[in-house]
Amino acid sequence: MKAVILAAGKGERLEPITHTRPKPLIPILDKPLLIHMLERLSGLGIKEAIIVVGYMRNKIEEVLREYSLDIKTRLVVQDNPLGTGHALKIVEGLVKDLFLLIYGDILVSPSAIKELLNKGPPSIMLTRVTNPQDYGVVVTSNDTVKDIIEKPSKDLGVNTINAGVYLLDESIFNYLDNIGLSERGEYELTDALKLMLKDNVKLKYSIANVNEWFEIGKPWDLLSIHEKILSKLSEQIINGEVEDYVKVKGPVIIEEGAVVRSGTYIIGPAYIGKGAIIGPNSYIRPYTVIGRNSRIGNAVEVKNSTLMEGVHAQHLTYIGDSIVCEYVNLGAGTITANLRFDNGIVKVTIKGKRISSGRRKLGAIIGGFVKTGINVSIMPGIKIGAYSWIAPGAVVNRDVPPKSFLKVDTKYYIEQLT
Repeated sequence: MKAVILAAGKGERLEPITHTRPKPLIPILDKPLLIHMLERLSGLGIKEAIIVVGYMRNKIEEVLREYSLDIKTRLVVQDNPLGTGHALKIVEGLVKDLFLLIYGDILVSPSAIKELLNKGPPSIMLTRVTNPQDYGVVVTSNDTVKDIIEKPSKDLGVNTINAGVYLLDESIFNYLDNIGLSERGEYELTDALKLMLKDNVKLKYSIANVNEWFEIGKPWDLLSIHEKILSKLSEQIINGEVEDYVKVKGPVIIEEGAVVRSGTYIIGPAYIGKGAIIGPNSYIRPYTVIGRNSRIGNAVEVKNSTLMEGVHAQHLTYIGDSIVCEYVNLGAGTITANLRFDNGIVKVTIKGKRISSGRRKLGAIIGGFVKTGINVSIMPGIKIGAYSWIAPGAVVNRDVPPKSFLKVDTKYYIEQLT
């Protein structure tokens, strides 16, 4: 059996993370999401994965060359982002009989996939969430699906949603031939499934629990995923070098080649990647992930944050409840504020709209290759676009576009970098 992974999307809701990488390459514990899924599929005996790519497909090709996988991969290009139905349609002829279909922005446990496979085709994986209005709500009766409603405008009293994993066969392509453009201007796979339901085809389902299914739909989802994964750690795994006078409490992974210098205090669960250098005198708090080859220096505190590869925060910096993308350099005294004065829920601007993050504590979301000067303060929920510079002493209280220079003089203004 083959798998099809839809990995062509631009991931605009995930900006600024996706300014420099496609969403399937967002790292989970320092390993790309796509690689995690391919390894899980291989462990289930799936021999080949067809990956539909588009945005930054060259980076996906590079990553696949970096890893030695026990599963064959084949890339198919979706030049125009015309939706999930269109993405699946272009692989027609490459899959025969039974195949597994997975969206490229989710991480699913092998046990949840096994349960779906046991249902037989056609079937769909569901999960339960507290905010079903943000997803495709799925109405069920007994052991079959009765309806699929994309982002309903009102509360339907149903919390089961489409989890983005399907077990299908070649018959789906006949239904894809008969769908039109949706209100979003895309060809939706769910419209093809609705046509199946109208033909009285029995669409079976399985339900993945909250610890078996993770989605990266918005930036702070990455923090939630790491919180859930790290909470399962039960022991210390220390393969790197830990100098004298370091205190490590609770479950912590310190990968090979990492160095933790004297005076550092680490409270797990936490993860420190290969080649990272921590300390001296750093404070690493629970649910922190520090990517490979990062540098966390003297008097730096990191709490419940995800730092990707090559991040430098060398001294006198606080990173709280934040996402810091690859090769960011934080100048001395850079502070990420993570709590509003009124203790309210932090809001973030996503595709031009202010939306609730659902988190009382949320710091900055800093894109790749950003540089901050000394004594920069970043307010809760602020996004800084990739390749931007923040001048010394700035108080960043609004989003910064990519490739910009935020200056502080007699007035607050942004200059576009070339």
